[in-house]
Amino acid sequence: MKKYNIVTIGGGTGSFTLLSGLKKYPVNISAIVSMADDGGSTGRLRDELGVLPPGDVRQCLVALSDSTQDLRDLMNYRFEKGELKGHNFGNIFLSALEKTQGGFLRGVEEVSKILNVRGEVIPVSSQDMHLNIQLKNKKVIVGEKQLDHNNDVRNIGIEKVYLRPRVKANKKAITAIKNADMIVIGPGDHYGSIVPNLLVDGVSEAIAKSKAKVVYNCNLTNKKGQTDNFDLDKYTQEINGYIGKERIDFVLFNANNIPKSLVEKYEKKEGKNSIVRFDSEMKKNRNYKIVIANMVNKVNAPKKKNDLIANTRSFIRHDSDRLAKVLMMILEMDERNNLVKEII
Repeated sequence: MKKYNIVTIGGGTGSFTLLSGLKKYPVNISAIVSMADDGGSTGRLRDELGVLPPGDVRQCLVALSDSTQDLRDLMNYRFEKGELKGHNFGNIFLSALEKTQGGFLRGVEEVSKILNVRGEVIPVSSQDMHLNIQLKNKKVIVGEKQLDHNNDVRNIGIEKVYLRPRVKANKKAITAIKNADMIVIGPGDHYGSIVPNLLVDGVSEAIAKSKAKVVYNCNLTNKKGQTDNFDLDKYTQEINGYIGKERIDFVLFNANNIPKSLVEKYEKKEGKNSIVRFDSEMKKNRNYKIVIANMVNKVNAPKKKNDLIANTRSFIRHDSDRLAKVLMMILEMDERNNLVKEII
């Protein structure tokens, strides 16, 4: 049986969730990761040491690691006291390797060996990325952390985001996309984790030209000021817009009901109607197929001790195993259709 090449595009908790499920299957995984993060421990290291952001890369490395649980826990450990309070050991380790190995990409390669990573974690660019956020009143604020920490975002709303200066894609990322059988976009924060990857020169163009199946994992929730009232079609339209053509083949949408207690808790934070919806009765000329499946994790995500930005993270998340199963079903769809001709 063919060993498929899967490329994931995203960052943060969304990529961690996705990769934790996919690594259980016999596939070649290339995780392309956003380098726009500048919040929490990552932001402090960028400011103080002038390093590239390690946080999202670290999460993907841990997700794909086949090392011991103790070593994975160490990479995720946050210091509780002193000047290092809130810092993540794995972030500091990656930043130190960037300094000693002559660059961030070399540092990632070394950690991949130490953690016995299944697959490859690829920073989308080795250049310094800065997300610019233009609000609806034309004011521009700089930094991915502004999405969750600037009240103007919530009160005024986002008009568009862009990178300044523009940065070029990591050659490994372009090669991985070119050789992919499936490209999986998301889940993850829309403007913080997914879109920054598509803004890097060369990435969207490579996706547009790829012959792979392109799957978009539609978000479960919206964020006030960022994706107010976005539904499945609006999210998909946005992603296709950044790619530059209608390239998405499949959109995954959660079918099972999210526990009422979680919905109420989330709506208290982000406002009414913040759960992403899909109107199956509304007929549209779509160039993509919608796969509706039970994919939500019904367990409230625990708040990690000393996580300085825990209040910005979503506690309604996809289930790793269910998400991976649906993706594998789509990946093997053609092979199965060619194998079984008829069931009577």
